[in-house]
Amino acid sequence: MYKYDQYDQSIVDARVDEFRDQVTRRLAGQLTEDQFKPLRLMNGLYLQLHAYMLRVAIPYGTLDSRQMRTLASIARDYDRDYGHFTTRQNLQFNWIKLEDTPDILARLATVEMHAIQTSGNCIRNISSDQFAGAAADEVADPRPWAELIRQWSTFHPEFSYLPRKFKIAVIASDEDRAAMRLHDIGIQLVERDGELGGRIYVGGGMGRTPMIAPLIRDFVTADDLMSYLEAALRVYNRYGRRDNMYKARIKILVHEIGADEYRRQVEEEFLAVKALGIDPPAAELARITAMFAPPAFDTDAPDAVDRSDPDFAVWLDQNVRAHKQLGHAIVTISLKPVGGIPGDASSAQIDLVADLAERYSFDELRVTHAQNLVLPHVRKADLYTIWQQLTDAGLAEANLDLVTDIIACPGLDYCSLANARSIPLAQKIAVRFADRSRDLGELKLKISGCINACGHHHAGHIGILGVDKKGTENYQLSFGGSGAEDVSLAKITGPGFDEDGVVEAIERATDTYVALREEGERFLDTYRRVGMQPFKDAIYG
Repeated sequence: MYKYDQYDQSIVDARVDEFRDQVTRRLAGQLTEDQFKPLRLMNGLYLQLHAYMLRVAIPYGTLDSRQMRTLASIARDYDRDYGHFTTRQNLQFNWIKLEDTPDILARLATVEMHAIQTSGNCIRNISSDQFAGAAADEVADPRPWAELIRQWSTFHPEFSYLPRKFKIAVIASDEDRAAMRLHDIGIQLVERDGELGGRIYVGGGMGRTPMIAPLIRDFVTADDLMSYLEAALRVYNRYGRRDNMYKARIKILVHEIGADEYRRQVEEEFLAVKALGIDPPAAELARITAMFAPPAFDTDAPDAVDRSDPDFAVWLDQNVRAHKQLGHAIVTISLKPVGGIPGDASSAQIDLVADLAERYSFDELRVTHAQNLVLPHVRKADLYTIWQQLTDAGLAEANLDLVTDIIACPGLDYCSLANARSIPLAQKIAVRFADRSRDLGELKLKISGCINACGHHHAGHIGILGVDKKGTENYQLSFGGSGAEDVSLAKITGPGFDEDGVVEAIERATDTYVALREEGERFLDTYRRVGMQPFKDAIYG
């Protein structure tokens, strides 16, 4: 894992002191809310429907047990005893008092954490593959590259006030586990002629106008990466719309001028930026990479697993993935118990996962963009013990990538931007399909409470968007989306439904899928093969 140096720690400590002074002045009435708003947003503090919400950065989703325990302690001491893991691999506390925020940030700083650039029109938390460093299919660990980008983008003076927020993802395999092409910039590490480099996609995103990022450059070496990203951001910063927030994202710029013209301008800018010499020396990437060295695996660890317990065997098949090291495995911990709130974990559960990481996963864990947690380096011999402890804590739901593994934003229960509730709908769907989820196979269902698409509904095999229809909550249903390597955008089926109606519509749609599917087909595969009409006929009758 990356460890702060003196510069990192100084930056974070100085920001805490600065924000403490700003909060003191706000509480004393020396700052109005309008004056304070941009200051708090720079520190990840939002004012939601009922309270302040603090969004804590978890760079590329990686953290250790001491950081997890600190998050648990904040949940106990300052929130309502839980935290909410998000689709950006961050964590949110939803019930924060303004006067407590400086102390919370100070506590985070003691374990190399902060809330910087988790809000505002800047480069947000860099995301990555939750299996990074463990996956058998990666060409390299993408996290050193993500860390290099994090350092470059933190407080970057030219990109602190972009036309709109900006999101970057880095992966290193052909299987996309981070929805890379639905980011403003997506980077896939690839090898060419024995050299490691990045394939660069620009102009993806969800929200009001969803788009899939086109390929802008087929190969950028590590030596040129920062200059190329700088050029890509400069073109956006120069021409991005600041007169209309709905057309301010880079996806709109790339779409309007065309990928070819955007590429031409970036290449031209790249030559100018490269001459400035901003790329770090190779030794710096090597220094960062050394911090992500593989742990000391037990090379004699047995590879066989006793599957005699049938419930354990189901969990193994659903939530455990292959590791690059023989005798080890990757464990996904579901935060989607049937009837629970997707992404929520109590302080006790957070502490338990910290304990498991420290004892069984080389003191490392991950947050996924699907609002789950991962123990990346587990000996297969320890899997049964881990499963038993997760079962006792209500964290052993065997539903990874099934219909009950629902992504859902906080919705109208918390968010001031939402038009409809997401959480009760997710709970209702999970309960309805709990007994059928395994038969339905891989089926990614995603719910957003408004057009901002924090629940990634555009990328759902089944996507649900909550809208306001003449003062009542209404839910639009979409089919055919994917954030994976077979990336696609979901299409709306037709008129929306009330809460109960959309659950019934999903049931009719899945019944249609079961009737029409061929051997080995997912819901998404069947939909792509037969098209929308059979599903519309079933839904609308």
